[in-house]
Amino acid sequence: MSTNDDHPAAANFVRDLVIADGERQTFGGRVQTRFPPEPNGYLHIGHGKAITIDFELAREFGGICNLRFDDTNPDTEDTSYVDAIIDDLAWLGYPIETALYASDYFEQLYRWAQVLVEHGLAYVDEQDGETISAQRGGYGKPGIESPHRDRPPAESLELFARMRDGEFSDGGPVLRAKIDMQHENMQLRDPIMYRIRNAEHHRTGSDWKIYPTYDWAHGQSDAIEGVTHSLCTLEFDSHRPLYDWYLDRIRELDGLPFDQPRQTEFARLELTHTVTSKRKLLQLIDDGIVDGWDDPRLPTLRGLRRRGYPPEAIREFFEFIGVSRTNSRNEIELLESFVRRRLNAITQRRMAVLRPLKVVITNWPTDESGAPVVEQMELTNNPENDADGTRLVPFTGELWIEQEDFAADPPPKYYRLSPGREVRLRGAYFVTCTGFEIGDDGNVVEVHVTYDPATTGGNAPDGRKVKSTMHWVSTAHAVDATVALYERLFTAEVPGEATGDAMDDLDPASREVLSGCKLEPALADTPLGEVVQFERLGYFAHDPAMPLLFHRTVGLRDEWANIQKRKG
Repeated sequence: MSTNDDHPAAANFVRDLVIADGERQTFGGRVQTRFPPEPNGYLHIGHGKAITIDFELAREFGGICNLRFDDTNPDTEDTSYVDAIIDDLAWLGYPIETALYASDYFEQLYRWAQVLVEHGLAYVDEQDGETISAQRGGYGKPGIESPHRDRPPAESLELFARMRDGEFSDGGPVLRAKIDMQHENMQLRDPIMYRIRNAEHHRTGSDWKIYPTYDWAHGQSDAIEGVTHSLCTLEFDSHRPLYDWYLDRIRELDGLPFDQPRQTEFARLELTHTVTSKRKLLQLIDDGIVDGWDDPRLPTLRGLRRRGYPPEAIREFFEFIGVSRTNSRNEIELLESFVRRRLNAITQRRMAVLRPLKVVITNWPTDESGAPVVEQMELTNNPENDADGTRLVPFTGELWIEQEDFAADPPPKYYRLSPGREVRLRGAYFVTCTGFEIGDDGNVVEVHVTYDPATTGGNAPDGRKVKSTMHWVSTAHAVDATVALYERLFTAEVPGEATGDAMDDLDPASREVLSGCKLEPALADTPLGEVVQFERLGYFAHDPAMPLLFHRTVGLRDEWANIQKRKG
């Protein structure tokens, strides 16, 4: 990845660590990472940061990054999530040839658990979950040892086998590691390794009645695959001693197939005006505040994709913010600035009128039959790329302009169309307002202008200047469309900071849907999912499933630059 000169890449301590490991030959020069999502939901922008770190490190150092599904909870997981995650990774730039699964290793994990039991380092506890939780104590509060803690290994092995065979109901016995019930790190107070789940697993069906916890499956799966650098977000910092304890014991008692992996934590992604909690995102959906996981207002990868965010811009944003050990919150305007810069370079320019007002050119010529003459105006597709060429846009005596581009009684410093004022129509002619009509509701419904035939292409031969250039669409050739405009879903920079509930900061007007928008004809041929620039209005994505529905991706104004000026 690379960023432009205005956006230099930030520090990346994980990359520095990998370089140091290579110099020391810590893992024999190998670099292997993994991205381990649980297939119980959809990925969001925070996952995108972890994905980019894992895959880019492996790519840069000639290593491997596995997609490994942490499918250890059959109650919440489904193949539809598996498919969605693989699809999201491919869109982000990381296509997956072969996905791996923690369930691939269930037999090996079970055998290693037996090894710990055999050596008195794990035991079956028949207490209920509430009792076990209470006995763990808390910070500054001692733990209480289970009455089953010193159960003979042979007895625990027998019970463990019966658990696997399905002799017990959910909520029955669990397998716990035997570590230290007084340890200051709560993760080491005899953590649960296996619990009973009598549920259908999306891959193994009903073969298993017991399922490993994340902490037991994670490190051992890393070891089986040969992962060198196991990268996690900071909330797993307290889990690292347990990660190491399990691997140390297995290495000592049974051996590991590769060098012992090492867990390293980095700061998770936090964005202003955004929540990424799966629980809160699900609440937004269940409450009908958004339409689904691909709603363009959500920070899910599916939502960002539908809104038109280029995956390259997302990756460049991640490179810019870097990888640190300290949590911080990034302005969403910074992410949008990367989106805007990328789109500015690659998108086709088109004209669209979102709130149409009719303009009639009273001196426009007619042909021999009395019909208005139709001219074809040549306009540039993308001034950033000459190879994109030009297009022809029909122009005639009746046009649509934006309502806000005309004022019957203009305020000071209003330079757009008003009585007696001359303006330029983009790529066409100078026109001067000669009058307007008022409808029954008191609003302007039609504007009358005259045009100067000598100003074809938008330039006056006498050199006179105008202060405003306006976009337009021919009424006879316009394509009707629906356009969705978006504001922040949450008004507060840190949703919930003031009241403790992020939902208190919801913007009920975060989406405005406009029907009857008028588009130039070329927009009817825009491929589904493609982003174009509506001149003067912003960047808009053609919905991937609904023709002639466009979502505003970002506006044209660089809000990030304005924020930096204010800070300066």
